[in-house]
Amino acid sequence: MTRIPEICGTGCGLNATLRIISGKWKPLVLFFLRDGPKRYGELKRLIPGVSDKVLIQQLKDLEADHVLARTDYKEVPPRVDYTLTPLGCSLAEAIMPLCAWGTENAVQVASIFAQRDTLP
Repeated sequence: MTRIPEICGTGCGLNATLRIISGKWKPLVLFFLRDGPKRYGELKRLIPGVSDKVLIQQLKDLEADHVLARTDYKEVPPRVDYTLTPLGCSLAEAIMPLCAWGTENAVQVASIFAQRDTLP
């Protein structure tokens, strides 16, 4: 069994949080699921650039971490949706300040990335 000091490591919970949301697309999955359940195809359309393989794996990881729940309706054609658990809802709310920061600083960040991308 993993102990709290091993998860938090640095004395704050940031390590624990990063272990859950690590991966390029997991924070976006959390962001889009906070408005309610989504089917796989909806998530795929909302997150351009993610491959099927990676999205499927990140959904499985979030489910294994009890952040989201997968509901299979056992229908033909198959119908599956994903929704946040209470733990996932609290995590999605915790990332909202990061969304606000990105929005507030989008122009400056775009300029920084443009300068960085032109460096040899």
